[in-house]
Amino acid sequence: MFSGLLDFFSDPQLVLISLLYAFSFGLLAWSLLIGMQEAAANYDEVYASEAARELENLFLFIPPQRIARIARVAALIAFLTFFVLFTNVGSLLGMIRGVVLGGIAAGLVLAVPRLLIRFLRKHRLEKFNLQLVDALVSMSNALKAGFSIMQAFETIVKEYPNPIRQELNVFLQQNRVGVRFEDALDNLDERVGSEDLTLMVRSIETARLTGGNLTEVFEKIAKTIRERIRIEGRISAMTAMGRLQGLVVGLMPLLLLFVLTALKPQMMRAFYTSPAGIGMLILVLVLELVGYLVIRKIVNIDI
Repeated sequence: MFSGLLDFFSDPQLVLISLLYAFSFGLLAWSLLIGMQEAAANYDEVYASEAARELENLFLFIPPQRIARIARVAALIAFLTFFVLFTNVGSLLGMIRGVVLGGIAAGLVLAVPRLLIRFLRKHRLEKFNLQLVDALVSMSNALKAGFSIMQAFETIVKEYPNPIRQELNVFLQQNRVGVRFEDALDNLDERVGSEDLTLMVRSIETARLTGGNLTEVFEKIAKTIRERIRIEGRISAMTAMGRLQGLVVGLMPLLLLFVLTALKPQMMRAFYTSPAGIGMLILVLVLELVGYLVIRKIVNIDI
Protein backbone atom coordinates (compact mmCIF):
# COMPACT_ATOMS: atom_id res chain seq x y z
CA MET A 1 0.00 0.00 0.00
CA PHE A 2 2.75 2.44 1.01
CA SER A 3 4.78 1.46 -2.04
CA GLY A 4 1.80 2.30 -4.24
CA LEU A 5 1.45 5.70 -2.60
CA LEU A 6 5.15 6.34 -3.06
CA ASP A 7 4.94 5.40 -6.74
CA PHE A 8 1.91 7.69 -7.10
CA PHE A 9 3.62 10.72 -5.54
CA SER A 10 6.86 10.03 -7.39
CA ASP A 11 5.12 10.71 -10.73
CA PRO A 12 4.49 14.51 -10.92
CA GLN A 13 2.34 14.23 -14.03
CA LEU A 14 -0.03 11.74 -12.37
CA VAL A 15 -0.23 13.92 -9.27
CA LEU A 16 -1.02 16.98 -11.39
CA ILE A 17 -3.75 15.16 -13.31
CA SER A 18 -5.29 13.90 -10.06
CA LEU A 19 -5.24 17.39 -8.57
CA LEU A 20 -6.88 18.81 -11.70
CA TYR A 21 -9.62 16.16 -11.51
CA ALA A 22 -10.16 16.89 -7.81
CA PHE A 23 -10.27 20.64 -8.48
CA SER A 24 -12.75 20.13 -11.34
CA PHE A 25 -15.07 17.97 -9.25
CA GLY A 26 -14.81 20.39 -6.35
CA LEU A 27 -15.66 23.33 -8.60
CA LEU A 28 -18.60 21.41 -10.06
CA ALA A 29 -19.88 20.53 -6.58
CA TRP A 30 -19.50 24.15 -5.46
CA SER A 31 -21.38 25.39 -8.56
CA LEU A 32 -24.18 22.88 -7.94
CA LEU A 33 -24.38 23.97 -4.30
CA ILE A 34 -24.61 27.65 -5.25
CA GLY A 35 -27.24 26.85 -7.87
CA MET A 36 -29.28 24.85 -5.39
CA GLN A 37 -29.10 27.68 -2.86
CA GLU A 38 -30.27 30.22 -5.46
CA ALA A 39 -33.05 27.88 -6.60
CA ALA A 40 -34.16 27.37 -3.00
CA ALA A 41 -34.18 31.13 -2.40
CA ASN A 42 -36.22 31.75 -5.57
CA TYR A 43 -38.60 28.93 -4.61
CA ASP A 44 -39.07 30.42 -1.15
CA GLU A 45 -39.76 33.87 -2.59
CA VAL A 46 -42.25 32.74 -5.23
CA TYR A 47 -43.93 30.18 -2.99
CA ALA A 48 -44.14 32.60 -0.07
CA SER A 49 -45.85 35.29 -2.16
CA GLU A 50 -48.37 32.85 -3.66
CA ALA A 51 -48.98 30.85 -0.50
CA ALA A 52 -49.36 33.96 1.68
CA ARG A 53 -52.18 35.22 -0.52
CA GLU A 54 -53.89 31.83 -0.61
CA LEU A 55 -53.55 31.30 3.15
CA GLU A 56 -54.90 34.78 3.87
CA ASN A 57 -57.91 34.04 1.69
CA LEU A 58 -58.43 30.86 3.70
CA PHE A 59 -57.96 32.79 6.97
CA LEU A 60 -55.07 30.48 7.89
CA PHE A 61 -52.32 32.63 9.35
CA ILE A 62 -49.40 30.22 8.92
CA PRO A 63 -45.96 31.54 7.87
CA PRO A 64 -45.49 30.36 4.26
CA GLN A 65 -41.70 30.31 4.71
CA ARG A 66 -42.11 27.59 7.33
CA ILE A 67 -44.24 25.51 4.96
CA ALA A 68 -41.63 25.97 2.21
CA ARG A 69 -38.81 24.82 4.52
CA ILE A 70 -40.76 21.75 5.63
CA ALA A 71 -41.53 20.91 1.99
CA ARG A 72 -37.86 21.24 1.03
CA VAL A 73 -36.70 19.00 3.87
CA ALA A 74 -39.37 16.40 3.06
CA ALA A 75 -38.41 16.54 -0.64
CA LEU A 76 -34.73 16.03 0.24
CA ILE A 77 -35.60 13.02 2.42
CA ALA A 78 -37.74 11.55 -0.38
CA PHE A 79 -34.94 12.08 -2.92
CA LEU A 80 -32.32 10.42 -0.71
CA THR A 81 -34.66 7.53 0.11
CA PHE A 82 -35.45 6.73 -3.52
CA PHE A 83 -31.83 7.35 -4.55
CA VAL A 84 -30.54 4.82 -2.01
CA LEU A 85 -33.23 2.24 -2.82
CA PHE A 86 -32.99 2.31 -6.63
CA THR A 87 -29.39 3.35 -7.35
CA ASN A 88 -26.75 0.93 -8.60
CA VAL A 89 -23.38 2.56 -8.05
CA GLY A 90 -21.67 0.06 -10.33
CA SER A 91 -23.35 1.30 -13.51
CA LEU A 92 -24.09 4.68 -15.07
CA LEU A 93 -27.65 3.58 -15.93
CA GLY A 94 -28.24 2.64 -12.30
CA MET A 95 -27.06 6.06 -11.16
CA ILE A 96 -29.32 7.79 -13.67
CA ARG A 97 -32.25 5.65 -12.54
CA GLY A 98 -31.72 6.62 -8.92
CA VAL A 99 -31.43 10.32 -9.75
CA VAL A 100 -34.54 10.26 -11.96
CA LEU A 101 -36.72 8.37 -9.47
CA GLY A 102 -35.44 10.50 -6.60
CA GLY A 103 -36.17 13.68 -8.57
CA ILE A 104 -39.71 12.48 -9.33
CA ALA A 105 -40.33 11.67 -5.66
CA ALA A 106 -38.94 15.06 -4.57
CA GLY A 107 -41.12 16.86 -7.12
CA LEU A 108 -44.24 15.06 -5.89
CA VAL A 109 -43.43 15.95 -2.28
CA LEU A 110 -42.89 19.61 -3.21
CA ALA A 111 -46.32 19.65 -4.87
CA VAL A 112 -48.11 18.39 -1.74
CA PRO A 113 -48.48 21.82 -0.02
CA ARG A 114 -49.98 23.38 -3.16
CA LEU A 115 -52.39 20.48 -3.57
CA LEU A 116 -53.37 20.70 0.09
CA ILE A 117 -54.04 24.44 -0.16
CA ARG A 118 -56.07 23.87 -3.33
CA PHE A 119 -58.11 21.17 -1.57
CA LEU A 120 -58.78 23.40 1.44
CA ARG A 121 -59.81 26.28 -0.84
CA LYS A 122 -62.18 24.04 -2.81
CA HIS A 123 -63.73 22.66 0.38
CA ARG A 124 -64.14 26.15 1.80
CA LEU A 125 -65.73 27.40 -1.43
CA GLU A 126 -68.24 24.55 -1.46
CA LYS A 127 -69.19 25.27 2.14
CA PHE A 128 -69.51 29.00 1.36
CA ASN A 129 -71.84 28.31 -1.58
CA LEU A 130 -74.06 26.11 0.57
CA GLN A 131 -74.27 28.82 3.26
CA LEU A 132 -74.93 31.49 0.64
CA VAL A 133 -78.27 29.92 -0.32
CA ASP A 134 -79.69 30.24 3.20
CA ALA A 135 -78.01 33.62 3.66
CA LEU A 136 -79.80 35.02 0.60
CA VAL A 137 -83.15 33.90 1.98
CA SER A 138 -82.31 35.45 5.36
CA MET A 139 -81.25 38.72 3.71
CA SER A 140 -84.47 38.76 1.69
CA ASN A 141 -86.53 38.34 4.87
CA ALA A 142 -84.50 41.07 6.58
CA LEU A 143 -85.16 43.48 3.71
CA LYS A 144 -88.87 42.66 3.87
CA ALA A 145 -88.78 43.52 7.59
CA GLY A 146 -87.47 47.00 6.75
CA PHE A 147 -83.73 46.49 7.27
CA SER A 148 -81.19 48.19 5.03
CA ILE A 149 -78.78 46.18 2.90
CA MET A 150 -75.94 46.81 5.37
CA GLN A 151 -78.10 45.70 8.29
CA ALA A 152 -78.97 42.56 6.34
CA PHE A 153 -75.25 41.81 5.93
CA GLU A 154 -74.70 42.42 9.65
CA THR A 155 -77.49 39.94 10.43
CA ILE A 156 -75.70 37.25 8.41
CA VAL A 157 -72.43 37.96 10.23
CA LYS A 158 -74.13 37.60 13.62
CA GLU A 159 -76.15 34.48 12.90
CA TYR A 160 -74.06 32.38 10.49
CA PRO A 161 -70.84 30.41 11.09
CA ASN A 162 -67.60 30.52 9.11
CA PRO A 163 -66.62 30.86 6.30
CA ILE A 164 -69.42 33.20 5.19
CA ARG A 165 -69.21 35.04 8.50
CA GLN A 166 -65.49 35.76 8.03
CA GLU A 167 -65.86 36.94 4.44
CA LEU A 168 -68.82 39.24 5.09
CA ASN A 169 -67.18 40.56 8.26
CA VAL A 170 -64.16 41.66 6.19
CA PHE A 171 -66.57 43.29 3.73
CA LEU A 172 -68.28 45.22 6.55
CA GLN A 173 -64.98 46.30 8.09
CA GLN A 174 -63.76 47.65 4.74
CA ASN A 175 -67.00 49.58 4.37
CA ARG A 176 -66.66 51.04 7.88
CA VAL A 177 -63.13 52.34 7.26
CA GLY A 178 -64.22 54.30 4.18
CA VAL A 179 -64.12 51.87 1.26
CA ARG A 180 -66.98 52.47 -1.18
CA PHE A 181 -69.80 49.95 -1.03
CA GLU A 182 -69.28 48.87 -4.64
CA ASP A 183 -65.51 48.52 -4.19
CA ALA A 184 -65.96 46.47 -1.02
CA LEU A 185 -68.37 44.18 -2.90
CA ASP A 186 -65.87 43.76 -5.73
CA ASN A 187 -63.13 42.94 -3.22
CA LEU A 188 -65.40 40.35 -1.61
CA ASP A 189 -66.16 38.80 -4.99
CA GLU A 190 -62.50 38.69 -5.99
CA ARG A 191 -61.39 37.26 -2.65
CA VAL A 192 -63.93 34.42 -2.52
CA GLY A 193 -63.95 33.49 -6.21
CA SER A 194 -67.48 32.06 -6.21
CA GLU A 195 -69.69 32.26 -9.29
CA ASP A 196 -72.77 32.30 -7.07
CA LEU A 197 -71.41 35.24 -5.11
CA THR A 198 -70.59 37.01 -8.37
CA LEU A 199 -74.24 36.64 -9.38
CA MET A 200 -75.35 38.14 -6.06
CA VAL A 201 -72.89 41.05 -6.27
CA ARG A 202 -73.91 41.92 -9.82
CA SER A 203 -77.58 41.75 -8.82
CA ILE A 204 -77.03 44.14 -5.91
CA GLU A 205 -75.12 46.60 -8.08
CA THR A 206 -77.80 46.47 -10.78
CA ALA A 207 -80.62 46.90 -8.27
CA ARG A 208 -78.89 49.90 -6.68
CA LEU A 209 -78.56 51.56 -10.09
CA THR A 210 -82.06 50.75 -11.42
CA GLY A 211 -84.03 50.66 -8.18
CA GLY A 212 -85.02 46.99 -8.48
CA ASN A 213 -86.61 44.85 -5.77
CA LEU A 214 -83.73 43.08 -4.00
CA THR A 215 -85.99 40.78 -2.00
CA GLU A 216 -87.31 39.09 -5.14
CA VAL A 217 -83.87 39.06 -6.69
CA PHE A 218 -82.34 37.32 -3.65
CA GLU A 219 -85.11 34.71 -3.59
CA LYS A 220 -84.67 33.94 -7.30
CA ILE A 221 -80.88 33.70 -6.93
CA ALA A 222 -81.26 31.37 -3.94
CA LYS A 223 -83.66 29.18 -5.92
CA THR A 224 -81.27 29.10 -8.90
CA ILE A 225 -78.27 28.19 -6.73
CA ARG A 226 -80.22 25.51 -4.88
CA GLU A 227 -81.31 23.94 -8.17
CA ARG A 228 -77.75 24.02 -9.52
CA ILE A 229 -76.42 22.33 -6.38
CA ARG A 230 -79.10 19.64 -6.72
CA ILE A 231 -78.15 18.99 -10.35
CA GLU A 232 -74.44 18.89 -9.49
CA GLY A 233 -75.13 16.36 -6.73
CA ARG A 234 -77.09 14.18 -9.14
CA ILE A 235 -74.34 14.35 -11.76
CA SER A 236 -71.73 13.54 -9.12
CA ALA A 237 -73.72 10.46 -8.09
CA MET A 238 -74.10 9.34 -11.71
CA THR A 239 -70.39 9.76 -12.49
CA ALA A 240 -69.15 8.22 -9.21
CA MET A 241 -68.77 4.78 -10.81
CA GLY A 242 -66.73 6.22 -13.67
CA ARG A 243 -64.42 8.06 -11.28
CA LEU A 244 -63.96 4.90 -9.20
CA GLN A 245 -63.21 2.81 -12.29
CA GLY A 246 -60.67 5.38 -13.45
CA LEU A 247 -58.99 5.35 -10.04
CA VAL A 248 -58.82 1.55 -9.90
CA VAL A 249 -57.55 1.19 -13.47
CA GLY A 250 -55.00 3.95 -12.93
CA LEU A 251 -53.62 2.56 -9.67
CA MET A 252 -53.56 -1.11 -10.73
CA PRO A 253 -50.32 -0.95 -12.81
CA LEU A 254 -48.52 0.94 -10.05
CA LEU A 255 -49.78 -1.52 -7.43
CA LEU A 256 -48.63 -4.50 -9.52
CA LEU A 257 -45.24 -2.83 -9.97
CA PHE A 258 -44.73 -2.47 -6.22
CA VAL A 259 -45.99 -6.00 -5.52
CA LEU A 260 -43.66 -7.56 -8.09
CA THR A 261 -40.76 -5.48 -6.75
CA ALA A 262 -41.43 -6.78 -3.24
CA LEU A 263 -41.91 -10.42 -4.32
CA LYS A 264 -39.27 -10.70 -7.06
CA PRO A 265 -36.66 -8.01 -6.39
CA GLN A 266 -33.94 -9.64 -8.51
CA MET A 267 -36.18 -9.99 -11.55
CA MET A 268 -37.45 -6.41 -11.23
CA ARG A 269 -33.94 -5.10 -10.66
CA ALA A 270 -32.97 -6.46 -14.05
CA PHE A 271 -36.08 -4.80 -15.49
CA TYR A 272 -35.20 -1.46 -13.89
CA THR A 273 -31.60 -1.55 -15.14
CA SER A 274 -32.38 -2.40 -18.77
CA PRO A 275 -33.04 0.35 -21.35
CA ALA A 276 -36.22 -1.41 -22.47
CA GLY A 277 -37.51 -1.54 -18.90
CA ILE A 278 -36.83 2.15 -18.29
CA GLY A 279 -38.53 3.00 -21.59
CA MET A 280 -41.56 0.93 -20.58
CA LEU A 281 -41.75 2.71 -17.21
CA ILE A 282 -41.66 6.13 -18.89
CA LEU A 283 -44.33 5.02 -21.38
CA VAL A 284 -46.54 3.73 -18.55
CA LEU A 285 -46.24 7.01 -16.65
CA VAL A 286 -47.12 9.01 -19.78
CA LEU A 287 -50.15 6.81 -20.54
CA GLU A 288 -51.27 6.98 -16.90
CA LEU A 289 -51.17 10.78 -17.04
CA VAL A 290 -53.04 10.90 -20.36
CA GLY A 291 -55.69 8.49 -19.07
CA TYR A 292 -56.17 10.52 -15.90
CA LEU A 293 -56.63 13.74 -17.88
CA VAL A 294 -59.11 12.09 -20.30
CA ILE A 295 -61.21 10.57 -17.51
CA ARG A 296 -61.14 13.85 -15.59
CA LYS A 297 -62.35 15.68 -18.71
CA ILE A 298 -65.21 13.20 -19.13
CA VAL A 299 -66.53 13.16 -15.55
CA ASN A 300 -66.10 16.90 -14.82
CA ILE A 301 -69.29 18.48 -16.14
CA ASP A 302 -69.76 22.22 -15.69
CA ILE A 303 -73.24 23.43 -14.85
